[in-house]
Amino acid sequence: MKNDKSLRDHLVNLLTGENAHAGFETAVKDMPAEARGRRPKGAEHSPWEVLEHLRIAQWDILEFTRNPKHVSPDFPSGYWPKSPEPPDAKAWDKSVAAFHHDLKAMAALIADESVDLLKPLEHGTGQTPTREALVLADHNAYHLGELILLRRVLGVWEPRP
Repeated sequence: MKNDKSLRDHLVNLLTGENAHAGFETAVKDMPAEARGRRPKGAEHSPWEVLEHLRIAQWDILEFTRNPKHVSPDFPSGYWPKSPEPPDAKAWDKSVAAFHHDLKAMAALIADESVDLLKPLEHGTGQTPTREALVLADHNAYHLGELILLRRVLGVWEPRP
């Protein structure tokens, strides 16, 4: 597609920026370890479960977009951790790092001018790289809002100045 730099820039900014809502880094910053595995009363998920769901779903969308042989996890069980609590003290940071890695990879894929943003993926059913970037941005925005709400209910959220 000719002259699509603006579209690429907008998609990358949608994935990585903080426009209409807080971004990933803001949502996970300074999350106290003792609150990561707690489900507030009435909540279906803990912050850990939401973080892992974000990571797994993003990885799946990225791999589906770039790897024709990718096999998605079972839905919905494969997209959520087994426990509301992280398995160990390092799991939160490891999940955050993996999320960053895959987000950077998706942004690079979208920014790559050799990728036709509107060409259907050969292994899909009509999905395009643009569609996958939009689905990822939408999914991340939803769950980042959920994570911030969980933090508010748990009393571990410091609003932005």
